[in-house]
Amino acid sequence: MIQYSEKTLTNGLNIVVNRDLTTELVTVNLLYNVGSKNENENHTGFAHLFEHLMFSGSKNYPDFDNLINSIGGESNAFTNCDITNFYCTVPGLYLETILRIEADRMCNLIIDESHLTVQKKVVTEEFKQRYLNQPYGDLYKLIRELSYTTHPYKWQTIGKDISHIESADLDIVRNFYQEFYNPSNAVLAVSGNIKDTEEVFALAENIFNFENRGQKTVNYKSEPLQTENRFSEVYRDVPANVIAITFPMCKRADSDFYVFDLLSDILSNGKSSRLYDALVRNKRIFTGIDAVVSGDDDNGLFMITGKCSDGIDIKTAEDSIWEELHGLIDNPPSEQEFQKVKNKNRATATFNNIKIADKAFNLAYYKHLNILDRINSEYNYYNNVSVAGLQSLADKIFFTDKHNTLYYRTK
Repeated sequence: MIQYSEKTLTNGLNIVVNRDLTTELVTVNLLYNVGSKNENENHTGFAHLFEHLMFSGSKNYPDFDNLINSIGGESNAFTNCDITNFYCTVPGLYLETILRIEADRMCNLIIDESHLTVQKKVVTEEFKQRYLNQPYGDLYKLIRELSYTTHPYKWQTIGKDISHIESADLDIVRNFYQEFYNPSNAVLAVSGNIKDTEEVFALAENIFNFENRGQKTVNYKSEPLQTENRFSEVYRDVPANVIAITFPMCKRADSDFYVFDLLSDILSNGKSSRLYDALVRNKRIFTGIDAVVSGDDDNGLFMITGKCSDGIDIKTAEDSIWEELHGLIDNPPSEQEFQKVKNKNRATATFNNIKIADKAFNLAYYKHLNILDRINSEYNYYNNVSVAGLQSLADKIFFTDKHNTLYYRTK
């Protein structure tokens, strides 16, 4: 059970605090409601670029990394389609220092030609290393482009085309910062050794006492309802064929998300799961196979990907997947099989709420999703899913001719 208190400042900054006296450390997590979906289609990769720029220095703290290291802290960040998240863990007596750093990065970030040039090079090299110069580097790029026609989820977080970052100028970058890196577009979560919760609220109110510079706008279109199957096939210099099948699914905050999540666990969570047991261990059609949910803010994807064993025809591999999906209807999980998956899910959730860094992020993320009240009761949502409900959803998403199939073939 995570005990927490929350408050919203007059400038719109949401604050959530968890007091944990079992540690001498404290984690500050600042989540910005900006991801790749908020970008202009002709200027993509900017949320990820700012993940790097925010470590370049601000007006009052020009050397972020050395300062954090000098007080025994650890910090990092990540970006996805929906959010950009920054977190830092330090000894508890440095809480005020970290809050002041985060406030300065929010309103006084140094954005000049020198810093921008350095980070553009870093991002460009990352793009080449991860997406161009390694096997299967463009796999998820192709999956997204096949699965979405309109919504900005159709491009990767790092950007639709690296030329968008290479050609980014100071005005465009500064405008992006002005629009999205504001108190009203952020959630501040603190977890750890805190003497008094109200003191943290007062401290944050004093330190983040500035107005928003701009107003975030919703500048993207929703994905239209898919009404047909789509197929794509590519050839690459890779060691084995890969097949990917995606199905449209709901939002992370929707009640159906819990059914989708358990469905993915039944199919591929562990060596006793259906896809692994049948297609990897017994029939040896695949060397590895996964079923995952994207868990996006907007309607996302239920995705099955498998790497084919040597000598296996890719169409045969696809047919074997469909055979197992039909098995969910013809041979549904027993109550024992289903409860085993639920128990494993609950254990994972419990472990994910032990460390203060995890708690700080989860508090910020659930607040961002507007489901903070579920953070201690989400297991009930999973526990209320029935076998019949699982079957009904599987039948609806798998067998209504609204899926996308990618053959990623070896040359």
